[in-house]
Amino acid sequence: MKHKSQKRIIVSVTNDLVVDNRVHKVCTTLKNMEFEVLLVGRILPKSLPVNPREYKTKRLHLLFAKGPLFYAEFNFRLLLFLLFSPTDVLLANDLDALAANFLAAKFKNIPLVYDSHEYFTEVPELIGRPRAKRIWEWLERKMVPKLKYAYTVCESIAKIYEEKYGTPFRVVRNLPNSRIYQINKAPNKIDDDDIKTILYQGALNIGRGLEQAIRAMKYLDNVQLNIIGDGDIKSDLEKLVAKLNLNNKVKFAGRLPLEELSKLTPQADLGLSIEEDLGLNYRYALPNKLFDYIQAKVPVLVTNFPEMAAVVNQYQIGAITNSLEPKELAETIERALTDEKIRNKWKKNLEMASSELVWENEEKILKELFLNLIN
Repeated sequence: MKHKSQKRIIVSVTNDLVVDNRVHKVCTTLKNMEFEVLLVGRILPKSLPVNPREYKTKRLHLLFAKGPLFYAEFNFRLLLFLLFSPTDVLLANDLDALAANFLAAKFKNIPLVYDSHEYFTEVPELIGRPRAKRIWEWLERKMVPKLKYAYTVCESIAKIYEEKYGTPFRVVRNLPNSRIYQINKAPNKIDDDDIKTILYQGALNIGRGLEQAIRAMKYLDNVQLNIIGDGDIKSDLEKLVAKLNLNNKVKFAGRLPLEELSKLTPQADLGLSIEEDLGLNYRYALPNKLFDYIQAKVPVLVTNFPEMAAVVNQYQIGAITNSLEPKELAETIERALTDEKIRNKWKKNLEMASSELVWENEEKILKELFLNLIN
């Protein structure tokens, strides 16, 4: 039964809800705050079922799967849904879901909260596409200055939005829930204690340093690279592995459920978050995989970008690389895997970092924002 003072909130995002852990954590926090939560996304022909959750979910069936027609159809369908659904608050995730929420909030005269997961207009997918970029920038200019409640994933992006539009943005980093990891054998793991494992988990898209990591494997002995995830360039990466004859050193595990992933992450010797400098979105990235490695107490290797380097420097939990040139990258990986003195220091520091960098601490900022909104 709905409590008489319980507020309804509709949360919307353009993905299929299956692996968006940030949105799931936010919805769970809101549910624990006594909101009645409905999460709306879309369904694709190959979408996995959504596991049972503490809040309600709905996925829209659309005619278009990508491109301008998809974004137009999604926002039109979402707008109709929001206009005819009772709710007290709207929460839009990212710029591609903001237009429908912005219009619905205006029409219904209810609060709108905006969660910007990244610096959307600077994503690599828009590089070399000036017309598409101009459209998104126009939409951003029309809406973001008029927002009252907004938050994003790191200080750098928050500062950019505040300077650009005068809109105050809080920072809610995409930290993992605190949990105890169980170590299971990785898929295709060579059964040899002398073999070191480096891990990449996340989207297999351009700009993630994956090609360079694969090429670096030519210069590394007794090392295996496990790539967990899926994305636009997976087939290209598999072809590269075959071309370089590295099938015995590079393994692809595909996209795994969060429960299974959390069993595999902690057995890695080094976690990679080596984004390339393809625009400001990557330069200011603070990827959730970095915090997943930390939570699993796995030392990390990151690109020397402001947000990632700041975390590694603050806690002293891994290495920072200035170069993604394969041979130099291999040398950095080699040192990070074999220098036992510094690895012992990293592992000791990971104990503290893993206890501090958790959603249970970060959600306090989110709770404060929503409490101010409803009060």
